Amino acid sequence: MSFAFRKNPKPSGNYPPPRPSKLLGSRGERAAARHLRQRHFRILTRNYRCPVGEIDLIAADGDTLVFVEVKTRAQDEEPDAAQLSARVQWPQIARAARYYLMQRSAQDRPCRFDLVTVWWPSRGAPIIEHFTDAHQPHG
Repeated sequence: MSFAFRKNPKPSGNYPPPRPSKLLGSRGERAAARHLRQRHFRILTRNYRCPVGEIDLIAADGDTLVFVEVKTRAQDEEPDAAQLSARVQWPQIARAARYYLMQRSAQDRPCRFDLVTVWWPSRGAPIIEHFTDAHQPHG
């Protein structure tokens, strides 16, 4: 008896192409991860999802766990970082962070919440800003 192993076949059916905003968000997360690695962060997880929420990037800055929200924009007008931070669902990210810490029995490990903005103007390289301690969870 012989078994033939094939690569995963292409899914059948017509799937819609990814939305441009989804592609831009993925591109921004890759740029943010690259930016953090250049600053000696170690990327532990990208696109962490759990029953209570999701986190774009989880990194280590020395002994500190850093939960990073990435906001990407492509427009000719530079976004206001304070305005972007106000739109972040920090309570949901904090719940996902607690879940992550409990899964790994790391509740005693120091951690913080950062925001990375990636602005992709119509011409030129992206402009990346990193805001350390962008959110202070209560409790």
